[in-house]
Amino acid sequence: MADCKHIERCIFFNDKMADMPGMSEIYKNRYCREDQFACARYVVCDALGKEQVPGDLFPNDRERALELIA
Repeated sequence: MADCKHIERCIFFNDKMADMPGMSEIYKNRYCREDQFACARYVVCDALGKEQVPGDLFPNDRERALELIA
């Protein structure tokens, strides 16, 4: 699968995870490179728009993402 179209501009990785490069790579491999549709941030962005994605929403917080778009 191709990389997520938001990988270069995702504020989560470019801001929140800047000081944690090891953990950032784990998340990127799982959610940005393997299965972007499993990413909570991607789900909210796709449903509501980039502006509605909370800065503190982790890629693995799918339950919160579903609450946001409900």
